[in-house]
Order: sequence, then C-alpha cells, then structure tokens
Amino acid sequence: MSARITEPGVYDIPADLYHRDPVEGGSLSSTGARRLLQMPPARWRYELEHPTPPTPAMILGTAVHTLILGAGPKPVRVDAKRWDSKAAKEARAEEEALGNLPLLADTYDQAFAMASAVLRHPVARKLFAPARGKSEQVLVWRDEETGVMCRAMVDHMPHAGTVGLHILADLKTTTNASPRKVAKTVADFGYDQQGAWYLDGYRALGLAPDPAMVFVFVEKDPPYLVSVVELDQPALIVGGELNRRALDLYARCRATDTWPGYSPEIELVSLPAWASARLEEPF
Repeated sequence: MSARITEPGVYDIPADLYHRDPVEGGSLSSTGARRLLQMPPARWRYELEHPTPPTPAMILGTAVHTLILGAGPKPVRVDAKRWDSKAAKEARAEEEALGNLPLLADTYDQAFAMASAVLRHPVARKLFAPARGKSEQVLVWRDEETGVMCRAMVDHMPHAGTVGLHILADLKTTTNASPRKVAKTVADFGYDQQGAWYLDGYRALGLAPDPAMVFVFVEKDPPYLVSVVELDQPALIVGGELNRRALDLYARCRATDTWPGYSPEIELVSLPAWASARLEEPF
C-alpha cells in the first residue's frame, strides 16, 4: 500500500508500514499515547523522529507473533550461536535482503517453543485461529473530542459480520505469566491503556457496540507457560482516563507545534524522605 490513509476504517497493511504511521497528517498509536505520559513531549517527539533499532526482546516477540499469527517477516533459523562470525553475518544479510527475519539458532528454537505452547493452549489457539478472524488488522479512527486521528494494530480480531461477542486478542511475551504477576506487568507497561484504546477504536468504527479484549501471555523460559487474561472494568476505566490525558496533550502540542521539555522556570527541589533519614544514622 503506497497511498496514505485519509479516512477512518479497517486496513490490512504490513507492520513496518503501520509503525511508520501511514495516516495522512499523522496519528497517535496506543504505544505513542503511553510513552507521551512517561516523558516530556520534547523527548517523545525526538524519539518519534529518531527510532532506535529493535532490541533482542523485540525481535523475539516479532518472531513469536509471526509463528502464531502467520503475518510478518518469516523467521529463519541461522545455525550459529553469535552474529560476530563472517558466515553468520552473511547469512543474516542474505535473509534480510529476502525480507525474512534471521534468528540465531537458540532464539529460533525459543520462539518456536513459545509459539507451540500458545497453540497448545485450549483457549489461546481458538483466539488466534484463522477461522475466527484475521491477524494484524489496523484500525484508524478519529477521536471525537480532539479531532486527533488514532490508530491500532490488533493482533487478532473477528471476521466482519461475526455474530455474538467480538473478542480482540493480543499476544504478549513475558517472564512470568501468572495472573498475580501479570497484574503488575499490565500496570508497568500500560496494557490497561492499550486495552481501552483498542476497544475505543473498535467501537468508534461501529464494528461492535460492546467488544471484549483479552491478552495472551506466554513465558520466555521452559516450560513456556501460558495464561489468558481479561482486564476488569476498573482497569479499563483507568486506562481510558490516561488515554484521554495523552490525547489532550498530543492535541495541544500539535495545535501549537510546541513540544515542551522540562519547566523553563527555576524549580525548588527537596531531598527524598530516604535521603533526609541519613541524619539519623550513626557515624
């Protein structure tokens, strides 16, 4: 797809094009909204214009997604333990030129084992089944309050015309998939915002009045345990309120083309409580 997206709708486009923002005039993604609340807008803007290369964890996640969803660059196993040998470098360059995702042997085996664990899970395999819906569909909608164009790439969503409950499914790799630990992970990474964002987009496009969203977590280490969770309503309310803050901030910055950093004034700084307590320590 070469033309820019100008209207709200559901689009089937490659992930790399989605991450480059295919919306005419620019749009805000869930990741962008979460990051905008974590740093000054000036830094957010800089990171947007100067993207960093994917980390090993991101590459592993991409491989697992592709093996499960069937969308994205094909993971290819390179029989090497490190990338510093001439043969490994040549193999990587060759596969990348073909549009594939080269992986060291250990990483490929890990990704394959993780994907297999997800597809053995009785609920997860149904959520990602091709018969249920499509993978990596892009939603583009306009936020009514700010006029900001928003976008989201759903890992798996129901076919158009599906009767009954519409369930959006998102795949996450993690170190601990237990529901107790997942609750902290959701808060740490803002998945409550992501859930609310995707559901808002789905409703805004009139795809279903009351959709649901679940997260499928798979651990990175053997035995690659899997859990499927749905966020409760209070969590989604928190996520939605945070998204509103991000949208309002983004809209203000765009309207004035001003992306502030830290305060331009002299700020008074106090010591944290733990530092003041040092006075009570013996010599």
